[in-house]
Amino acid sequence: MNIYDHIINDYKPDMGKRIRACRRQSNLTQEKMAEILDISVKHYSEVERGITGLSVEKLIFLSRLFDTSLDYLLKGDEEPSLIPCVLINLYRSCPDDKKAVLIEMAKNLSILMEKEKGD
Repeated sequence: MNIYDHIINDYKPDMGKRIRACRRQSNLTQEKMAEILDISVKHYSEVERGITGLSVEKLIFLSRLFDTSLDYLLKGDEEPSLIPCVLINLYRSCPDDKKAVLIEMAKNLSILMEKEKGD
């Protein structure tokens, strides 16, 4: 195996682990992910196990689905946002004139949680 093959194949196991973590955080099954990506369950399982990869198009789709960067999925270069889908959907369905209120509520909740940690 030459250096190119080693580097190219080396990313797959770690990428698969990150995709698995994103899927689990989003409460999706492997079967549902395979359906969403229009691939077989076997292929999707092999992606999570690092045996095979995904097309660029499918990786871009996953980065948008999970609201994380391609750099994170491919290389682990940053922490994923992994905001639960319910919160993303809540924000997206909120009327534009109420989004600032929703964000302010989230900030206040965060402050309260930090105060509880300090007690």
